[in-house]
Amino acid sequence: MIPLPSDGSVSIAGRSPQLDAEAVEAVVTLPTFKRPEQVLETLASLRAQQTGRRFAVIVMENEAEERAGAKAALPLFERGEISGLVIIAHQRGNCSAYNAGWQTAILQFPNFRHLLVIDDDEIADPQWLERMCGAAETLGADIVGGPQVPDFADPAHAQWAEHPVFAPPYRETGRVPALYSSGNLLVGRNVLIAMGPPFLDLKFNFMGGGDSDFLSRSAQRGFVLGWCAEGQVHETVPARRVEADWIRARSLRNGVISTLVEKKKRAGTPLAGAMVLLKSLALLAASPFRGMLRLARTGSPAIAIYPVHVALGRVLAEFGYANEQYRQPEKN
Repeated sequence: MIPLPSDGSVSIAGRSPQLDAEAVEAVVTLPTFKRPEQVLETLASLRAQQTGRRFAVIVMENEAEERAGAKAALPLFERGEISGLVIIAHQRGNCSAYNAGWQTAILQFPNFRHLLVIDDDEIADPQWLERMCGAAETLGADIVGGPQVPDFADPAHAQWAEHPVFAPPYRETGRVPALYSSGNLLVGRNVLIAMGPPFLDLKFNFMGGGDSDFLSRSAQRGFVLGWCAEGQVHETVPARRVEADWIRARSLRNGVISTLVEKKKRAGTPLAGAMVLLKSLALLAASPFRGMLRLARTGSPAIAIYPVHVALGRVLAEFGYANEQYRQPEKN
């Protein structure tokens, strides 16, 4: 077994007995932070996967002191009910956790073809893994995204499902020009090898957007992107996330991320910074009109204001604004 990085950033808390690492065809990475009950629900959905593929799970605990998620998950692995590893990602932050899990997958499982990502507030449909892997193979895609179907804690909030913060970017299976989120994702081993660690840029650690940046850079490298509409996970949405200030903060954050990702994409080209700024200003100028069109189409003021907030976030990013929603996870 190849050892983990020697810098102390990652350690193994436990593993399933008699783990046949060389036989693993797919690896599911599952980051967790202070959600012991929810991570158990996610793991239960992974145990229920209907597939003939041999897969392993890597749980990445990102709270290195109390380790509530790791403590909850470890018995399942140690009893052999789930095949894989529980690791500790000692450096706090969203990107650090993903990097730890993805690098561990490469080091520990030499023959896997597909790496999948699911979050600890999500439940996978029984056919999720099979459908995501199948879509990658059928579409000839190196990276495949899938929908995160919102399950609102309060059924009265179901009307928010069509808000851009929650709605999927695509509705049909097929190749796509861009992907934005790792909340439901498949990445080919070939992509990870080519991109190399650190996969996600740590400057996005507490803001989010490291996944969007990684996906943008991967597309620039020529990797094929796809979408699997049938590969669903269900995301628990607490009442907090439909409050006006949370929606506004997430929308502004999306704008900030858009600017930062685009600047990295244009890096090295003439007048890159000026071009990004001009685009942001143009989007801000157009946003009231785009909002009115959305209002006419949906009748929802909350959906209508979204392009205004995103465009404003893009401009604010030019002045150093960064909405680090993950810095205080209890408020996220």
